[in-house]
Amino acid sequence: MHSQKTSKSGLSCKMVLQAVGKVLRKSKTKPNGKKPPAEEKKHYLEPEYTKVRVVDFDLKELVVLPREIDLNEWLASNTTTFFNLINLQYSTISEFCTGDTCLAMTACNTIYYWYDERGKKTKCTAPQYVDFVMSLVQKLVTDEEIFPTKYGKEFPNSFESLVKKICRYLFHVLAHIYWAHFKETVALELQGHLNTLYAHFIVFVREFNLVDPKETCIMDDLSEVLCTPLPPSPQQNHVTER
Repeated sequence: MHSQKTSKSGLSCKMVLQAVGKVLRKSKTKPNGKKPPAEEKKHYLEPEYTKVRVVDFDLKELVVLPREIDLNEWLASNTTTFFNLINLQYSTISEFCTGDTCLAMTACNTIYYWYDERGKKTKCTAPQYVDFVMSLVQKLVTDEEIFPTKYGKEFPNSFESLVKKICRYLFHVLAHIYWAHFKETVALELQGHLNTLYAHFIVFVREFNLVDPKETCIMDDLSEVLCTPLPPSPQQNHVTER
């Protein structure tokens, strides 16, 4: 991206995302057992899971646009990083997301259909859908005409609409992981990283109105829980008397 001064919030944002990515890359241990049937109950809403995070501060502070950073630069940097991390998060459970276990790209009571460049609607398996998403986004974020990395290169007029499209697709992937593969995520002990990644992503897209609330409403119950900062721990409340 263009050369810019980075604020403390920008550094913190980058550090959190890098930490999540580092742990995900190390987590290659396979959970025991076979792929269970698609979950009917929302196990991801149980307190024992929602309280698990890798950060305990307000993510809102991380997504606010720093004064010295151009808006498009900020959107491009964060969108690219979210794409990489969500792709990585999905890869940890991808062997359990097959054409046999996930006949459709589902989340809650929603089925996502893929629309090709001509607008043709196609119902496909979840792994096919995710592959379409990741291939398309990879093509976009590496296109110098859309996500310029050279100084002085301008962003296209369609940039914001493309970022919105990318974020909508990435939300679909996150929603599917929670709905169909949360048990495997727990078995891999990655629920804290998934929770943090999801909360950070939702706070980010809300800050810049990148995804229609009608699109994300199917996960509003989870968003409400995860986007609320955890209460201070007893250690944080303790004040040492002098």
